[in-house]
Amino acid sequence: MASSPNPDVSTPGIAARGLCRRFGTRWALIDVSLEVPGGGALLLAGRNGSGKTTLLRILATAIRADRGTAQIAGYPVATERDTVRRNVALLSHQNYLYEALTALENLQVAARFLGRPASRDFLLPLLERVQLAERADDPAATFSAGMRKRLALARTLLQEARVILLDEPYGQLDPPGFELIDRLVRGFRSQGTTVVLSTHQIERGSALCDQGLVLDAGRPVWTGSAADLPRRGPFRTSTSAEGAC
Repeated sequence: MASSPNPDVSTPGIAARGLCRRFGTRWALIDVSLEVPGGGALLLAGRNGSGKTTLLRILATAIRADRGTAQIAGYPVATERDTVRRNVALLSHQNYLYEALTALENLQVAARFLGRPASRDFLLPLLERVQLAERADDPAATFSAGMRKRLALARTLLQEARVILLDEPYGQLDPPGFELIDRLVRGFRSQGTTVVLSTHQIERGSALCDQGLVLDAGRPVWTGSAADLPRRGPFRTSTSAEGAC
């Protein structure tokens, strides 16, 4: 499959200022700002419930911020959502696969939705990249958790997005799967694609990313070079999240 043209790396892949998000009375994200250049990679870390997934979902237009602004590849998330969705791909915790369909059929559904070619010849190389080509005609219901993650990853690759958001991509994978993620992230970067890697695998992530950001209780509590990101917390904020935004 032909690779997509290299994006314009002069435009920041992601730029966000003062993002806040509330669920009921609880602030899940509090005054988060970040900028990742085109072709750059951000390691996003923090304990469970720290706000990482909320941040990624805002950037992917899955949910809206209550306050603050964000841009993906130069496009405002709040006002150009359709354009942003064509430029961003999110690999989330949930795979959202059609269990009764085969691996190839799952990709065909996604391809038609995205306006991409849906032929077997076009899609099979994607399954080869995630080492599922031999199971192309098997229903997703027969797959292990790790195989389902690989299929969801193939669907993410199908988008050929300018910005890739990976939410715990190593989850459910075996050691060869870890190496697959590492190779793909390096490949994204070599093509000028911007990456956000949210993971508890700090050692792996710091070897792949330039920048690091740690969230705790929805707040940024550490920023710097990914190589210097602390391997252990606790990353606790002293300010209450109530009414913070």
